[in-house]
Amino acid sequence: MPKQKSHSGAKKRVRRTGSGKIAIKRAGRGHLLLQKGKKQKKLSRTLLPKKSEHKKLKSLLPYL
Repeated sequence: MPKQKSHSGAKKRVRRTGSGKIAIKRAGRGHLLLQKGKKQKKLSRTLLPKKSEHKKLKSLLPYL
C-alpha cells in the first residue's frame, strides 16, 4: 500500500506539543510587531483546536 502524503500547508501551521496534544499557529505574529498592540499580539498565540477538528487534521497530517 502506498504511503499517504501530508498536506504541505498544514505541516507549516500545526505541531504536536510535548504532552501529545495538537497545537495550531494563529495568524498575525509574522512581522510588524512593534506597531501592533499588546492585546492583538496576545490574541495571536498558539491555539488548541476543537475536538471536531481533530478528525480533519488527522486526514491532512497522517504522520503527526
